Amino acid sequence: MPVAAPRRSFTALWASQASSNLADGLLQAAAPLLVATLTRDPLVVAGMTVVQFLPWLIATLPAGALADRVDRRRILTAGNWLRAAGFTLLAVALANEWRHVALLYAAVFLAGCAETMVDNAALAIPPRLLPREQLERANGRLFATQSVINTFIGPPAGAALFALAASAAFYTGAAAFALAGLAALLLPALRPTSEEQERGRSTPTTITQDIRSGWAHFWRHDLLRRVAFISAAINFFGSVTGGLLVLLITGPYQLPMSRYGLFVAVPAAGAIAGSLLAEHIVPRIGGGPTTWLAALAPAASYAILGLGHHTPLALAGMFCAAVAASLNQIVVSTLRQAAVPDELLGRVTAAYRLVVLGVIPLGALAGGLLGRSLGIRAPFIAAAVGLVLAALLLASRVTTQALHDAETTRPAEITPRISTPG
Repeated sequence: MPVAAPRRSFTALWASQASSNLADGLLQAAAPLLVATLTRDPLVVAGMTVVQFLPWLIATLPAGALADRVDRRRILTAGNWLRAAGFTLLAVALANEWRHVALLYAAVFLAGCAETMVDNAALAIPPRLLPREQLERANGRLFATQSVINTFIGPPAGAALFALAASAAFYTGAAAFALAGLAALLLPALRPTSEEQERGRSTPTTITQDIRSGWAHFWRHDLLRRVAFISAAINFFGSVTGGLLVLLITGPYQLPMSRYGLFVAVPAAGAIAGSLLAEHIVPRIGGGPTTWLAALAPAASYAILGLGHHTPLALAGMFCAAVAASLNQIVVSTLRQAAVPDELLGRVTAAYRLVVLGVIPLGALAGGLLGRSLGIRAPFIAAAVGLVLAALLLASRVTTQALHDAETTRPAEITPRISTPG
């Protein structure tokens, strides 16, 4: 394939992801605003997080198996168009004054199911388009674009559209999802290779067997399993504190609601900086130290937030934590893409994301209960202590050399498919 062809293909993937991220950003603001106009019940409001991430618990493993069986380009197209259809129906309902929390829950749940398909497939695509030496740079650009659009562009636009009309935000989000599906059509066919198809014909398997083989590969890959647990700890404690940050800022910190935007924008800037600089920073400090920073920098940030009241220091801590988390995300994505055979990549990615994202609803619930019983600062202090323990227990065996070895030598003893009845 000529050099220009992979670049054009990556640009199509980039455009599809950017449009999808725009829709996510619009709805990130519009959905909470809508639920807040429908109810003031904290449990119902918190239910949005549960509904949003529940698909990762029930649908992500089948979605991973699907990504290894069919053309990943079609998954991106169909998944984005499914989300477009769901939010179009919600917008029509709102335009006709049919307002009910159940409608929003249904649309968000449908979008979450489609997102599991799209995200698993999208994360498995870059190794098919680019050589290994370009993966860190490509992942950095994808994650930087996601951070910029999801935080700086999408939410303000979603809030402004919602202020004009509730349906306007959802119509626009649906249109962005539809464009993401169209952009995905510009990708080359990303179906299993002829070698993989021949192997599948010689040892035919069911979806259940494919899921089992993907989970087995993930679970028996000690390093990948360990970095997944570290990322899960980061996400768990992030969700413990995330929903309560606004209460901390407007309560103990005694800042007006208008200042809350700083506590969203500054970490987003850190995530963007980390994504763009990853290809320069990670080779210099190594993947091992990056993993330590990914746990310890947020721990320090939570400690500053929970114990202090100094706004500039808190913002600086959040910025550094976001940089470290972004660097680690790219290290882990590159490890997964380089160390896992392409025919297993969708399923292993799904298994990884089940562990990493499945803890988010649990963390949100734990944070709410802890804040209610011990005060608003308690979840932040608990998150700081928890992440330090996670680093000590898990990060010590994640070394730069171990990451390098895993990326250059795929385990030969793990067979990609199994033929035992499941």
